[in-house]
Amino acid sequence: MTRYRWVVLGAATFTQAAAAFFVQGIGAMGVYLQRDLGIGTARLGLLLSAAYLLPLAGLVVAGRLIDRYDERRVVGGGVLLVAAALAAGSAAPGYLSLLVVLLVVGAGYSTVQPGGSTSVASWFGPAERGLAMGVRQAGLPLGGVLAAAALPALAAAHGWRSTLAAGAVAALLGAVAFTVFCRPAPGRAAVRAPARMRPELLREPYMRKIVLSGTAMVSVHSGLGVLTVLHLHGVASMDPASAALVYVAVQCAGAAGRVVLAAWSDRHRSGRYACVLVCLAAVVVGLAALATPLGRSPVAASALFVWLGFFGIGWYGPWVAYAAESAPPGHTGFALGLAMAVNQVAVVAAPAALGLLTDLTGGFSAAWLLLAVLAAVTLTRTARP
Repeated sequence: MTRYRWVVLGAATFTQAAAAFFVQGIGAMGVYLQRDLGIGTARLGLLLSAAYLLPLAGLVVAGRLIDRYDERRVVGGGVLLVAAALAAGSAAPGYLSLLVVLLVVGAGYSTVQPGGSTSVASWFGPAERGLAMGVRQAGLPLGGVLAAAALPALAAAHGWRSTLAAGAVAALLGAVAFTVFCRPAPGRAAVRAPARMRPELLREPYMRKIVLSGTAMVSVHSGLGVLTVLHLHGVASMDPASAALVYVAVQCAGAAGRVVLAAWSDRHRSGRYACVLVCLAAVVVGLAALATPLGRSPVAASALFVWLGFFGIGWYGPWVAYAAESAPPGHTGFALGLAMAVNQVAVVAAPAALGLLTDLTGGFSAAWLLLAVLAAVTLTRTARP
């Protein structure tokens, strides 16, 4: 492989961060959005669910298109749609119109995950693939870091609509970067997927592991996204600005986790999935601790959220490398899209469900314990050979 693979990796990572910039900032802006839109935690969670709804089908379609066509056109067009929707949304009159904008954003974003992962996987050999996939997947929390640092301040100074305009600019830059720099890997241009799709892949043992672990961990990731700042503000009595700074640290830990854990999976004797099992165990411990008095201490709660960021966001690096390497030849994009689409059910349901559970119980403990139980059950089910 040539040195150009690092250019492809940088462009794919930047595009991931840019396309996810606005959506990753919704949780950090939670206090301001609740105040300005007059919404509860459940309706705040529904905003995230709206952004993740259309990828239920879009990920499979995008994965199939990527297997058959140049991913630059597929991903570039998808991210341009994200930019256009956010630009139009900067004039949104209220909550319902913002929901519609986020539905369209989700449709465009469907192309980014399978497209960027397929592009990077084709440029890197097995010895470096885990590290490369981890760096590329770090784009999501890196987008969250930038969003958590910038968007709450922007919303406080100029209103929440200005944050959509900022997101549109970021997405436009991402579309340009991917289209210009992410060329096909040498020798890959002639490879095309077979005409028949293979939904029966879901019955394969490795795919069951991928889907079950992915569903549990994306639920944890979604819970962190929508509830971290609200928990720190309402339970640990931190002011919104300080809580947003902790959320920045959580996203930084997640970005570091995606790189470190994926690099570890390159050398782990038991294989990449063993790293996913470690992440499942770690989040069970962290989530259970949040439901104890430790969750009321600003210092302890902040430390627990950073721990959960490292493992509860970082898991995606080794997971996606395992998924890409397990797929049959010619079906990498479709297999990734299929696994991500099944996981997307949890991505859609978790934010609104956890928000509703928080509203109904008047606290956060029930939500954290539910996620801990889900991770623990998945750990015991998928640890078996």
